[in-house]
Formats: sequence, C-alpha cells, structure tokens
Amino acid sequence: MSPIPVTGPGLLIGSPTAYVTLERPQIDPTDPGVRLAAERAGVTAEEFAGPGDVWALMWEQEDGEGGGFELPGLRDAEAEDFAERLRLALGTGEACTVEAGAVLRLDVRPAGADGYAFTARITPPEGEDEEAEPATLELDPVPTTSLLAHLEEFHRSLG
Repeated sequence: MSPIPVTGPGLLIGSPTAYVTLERPQIDPTDPGVRLAAERAGVTAEEFAGPGDVWALMWEQEDGEGGGFELPGLRDAEAEDFAERLRLALGTGEACTVEAGAVLRLDVRPAGADGYAFTARITPPEGEDEEAEPATLELDPVPTTSLLAHLEEFHRSLG
C-alpha cells in the first residue's frame, strides 16, 4: 500500500536522523489511499483521518530510537509563539533556552560560523502512556539560514 499523504504545519529542528518536531498532521479523507486504509480498518475515511487539529511532539535519535505524544490542548497561537521565541533567540547569536510549555525545552547554542546546535529535553505530559519516558537529544548543528527559512515557512503554514 502506498503511504498516506499527511499535510499540516510542522516545525522540525535537527537533521533527518536526529530531530524533534512539533506538528499538526492533517489527513485528507477524500484521498483514495485514505479511503482504502479506512475500509481495511473498518471505519469511515473521516474517522480514519481524524480532526486534523491536534498537535503532536515527535522525536528521533541517531540510533533510531524515538517517540511522540499528542498535545490536545495546544493551540496554533501557542505553537506560533514558540516558533517566534525561537526565531528571536537565534537573532541574539548567544546561547539560550526556549521552552514549549512543560513538554519541550530547547537549549540553543551557537555552533560554527553560522549555525546552532540544540539539546532537546522532552517531558511527556502527565497522564501520557506509562511507557513514555523523558528524553534528552543532542541535535546536530543546523545552519542559521535554514533554521530561519523553516521558521518562516512554519509561520506561513499557520497563516
């Protein structure tokens, strides 16, 4: 079966092999692949797609270990505020910390001539699956221009 297309705003920090991402995934219930998957699951395409308004925090480490959880109380304005505070922090050129509530803390530090490295400290919300444990990720340096472009794209996707 082909992958189900997922759209929606997302802010990925890190590299393809080690990252933390804040996303609001949206699945189109009219997509043929979604309809087929829903039929196989015994639900309607709309049920399979879900509401598309729930944010999620996901991560993966270099060794392939990762996880994630939903943030049903997070609003678009709060996600945008986090991105804006991160953008402002990058403009200082200094080490700092940017938090997304109690679930994500990013320690930001300059790396190289024009980049930043991150330590992401992830704390699952209370009431989350018992198996969900706090995680700390060291993320590879990312060029400042790439980070700022991604933050701008994220801002536009919320618009």
